[in-house]
Amino acid sequence: MIERYTTRRMAELWSPKNRFQKWLDIEILACEAWNKIGVIPDEALEKIKKKANFSIERIEEIEAVVKHEVIAFIQSVSEFVGPEAKYIHMGMTSSDVIDTAFALLLREAADFIIEGIDKLMEAIKQKAFLYKNTPMIGRTHGVHAEPITFGLKMAMWYEEMKRNRIRIGNAKENISYGKISGAVGTYSHLNPFIEEYVCEKLGLKAAPVSNQIIPRDHHAEYFTTLSIIASTLEKFATEIRHLQKTEVLEVEEPFTPGQKGSSAMPHKRNPVASENICGLARLVRAYCIASLENIALWHERDISHSSVERVIAPDATTLLDFMLQRMESIVSGMIVYPERMRENIEKTGGMIFSETLLLRLVEKRITRIEAYEVIQDIAMEAWSKNEEFRSLVKNDERITKYLSDKEIEECFDLNHTLRFTDYIFKRIFEQ
Repeated sequence: MIERYTTRRMAELWSPKNRFQKWLDIEILACEAWNKIGVIPDEALEKIKKKANFSIERIEEIEAVVKHEVIAFIQSVSEFVGPEAKYIHMGMTSSDVIDTAFALLLREAADFIIEGIDKLMEAIKQKAFLYKNTPMIGRTHGVHAEPITFGLKMAMWYEEMKRNRIRIGNAKENISYGKISGAVGTYSHLNPFIEEYVCEKLGLKAAPVSNQIIPRDHHAEYFTTLSIIASTLEKFATEIRHLQKTEVLEVEEPFTPGQKGSSAMPHKRNPVASENICGLARLVRAYCIASLENIALWHERDISHSSVERVIAPDATTLLDFMLQRMESIVSGMIVYPERMRENIEKTGGMIFSETLLLRLVEKRITRIEAYEVIQDIAMEAWSKNEEFRSLVKNDERITKYLSDKEIEECFDLNHTLRFTDYIFKRIFEQ
């Protein structure tokens, strides 16, 4: 239900009705500004504000003839207003309305995304503290490395989402520019006050300089930010997919009552929601590329960016909003298996403590190279013979002539390895 809601609210945001309403708001504000400098009479402004409206059906009907959406929009509004409509769109070009409204839409979409980030961060934080001291194996190259805790993995996710929240906040700020500067940005038939008034009323900044459009590097930054966030979600989803492998089985995404994993194999519990997120991330990144290609336009503007933005803006924001809600659902309901995590830690018979053993030998004045070769030799024997590394260490004279049994046992102390967990948590959650 949450995912359906988030899709619906973004659909409403990008609906023609909402877009045309923002166009109308901008046109009325421009009339207010003209009134304040004495160009539009009070009576005319009052009639414009009272009568101004539009009909989507009529806009579509007119556009079918004129092949220009803004002209169709202005004509529809004019039919509602009457003679005073001569003041509407005065001195303005289409992009004055389109780009300023586009900024408003992207800004509102960013608010939805920020809301989704906040909810996901809270879900991650809860899991981080719940499993702060739950040990699991850390993996590099997919191979057992040294122990971590599942809480530390969640803390890492939280910190990354914290950075993403800052990124989308910056992107929202840098997309919040409007322009009412005319056909090529020179205010030739306008007064800069019109732009300043409209933007202030809408909570936007006036673009310091524009041509017919707001430069598209603003928008490319926004869509690049969306792609970074999507890639973060893909990272989380990929991790869950790996941890849900049968051979690993340390974490599973939620599997709800009545859910089926396979049409052929009744036993299957597949990480389909995580796989879904990984697939959607590819789309969001593709939209980022399209936004970058929109930066280079001919001279003071061509229209090649317009068709692209009609697709990527609603799609990218809706997809990311959906992905955030889906990941929140996964994290909140994920099934964690601490016992399996402990089993996997023990799979190598203590090999994951090889660095601790190495450093302890170096403390005994053995060269690092010699200590490394001895420990590696024992580890390779453990691998090839499927024997316990710890037992081999305790029975190897190359080790025991330097370390007592107690000192060797200390090298395999999990608590010592994870002793700075609280310190890391304080840096992340108490700043």
